[in-house]
Amino acid sequence: MEWIHENLPYRISDSTEELQPDVIHALLRSSYWASERPKDVIVRSLEGSLCFGLYNGETQVGFMRVVTDGATFSWLCDVIVDPGHRGRGLGKWMMEVVVGHPRISHTSIALGTRDAHGLYEKYGFVRQEMMRRRPVDRQN
Repeated sequence: MEWIHENLPYRISDSTEELQPDVIHALLRSSYWASERPKDVIVRSLEGSLCFGLYNGETQVGFMRVVTDGATFSWLCDVIVDPGHRGRGLGKWMMEVVVGHPRISHTSIALGTRDAHGLYEKYGFVRQEMMRRRPVDRQN
């Protein structure tokens, strides 16, 4: 599926064929949660997820992905917009797209984050009290 922004020259696509792994890797290297995630791990994570690319023309400038069983539960992760494209409401638009996506809109959606709580709360997210984190398996 594809979504075209009504006022800005951006679009969102859930087509995995359009994803630009080098761009995604660079974006995630600038994050606090995935700065050390190897590119091969990122590529594998794309294969098992519902992914959304944010594009300005043909250039990918944002990303988010969802791990889901498609029936009851989804995990939203790796939500990021290139710093040069922030401040335009693109994060809000990305959230509208993801929570309305027909594959997951009927599921409970979890998210773990240290920031942007106000943004996520606007879309029905509540702050979690517990979450078990596992280290990245760099071998497999």
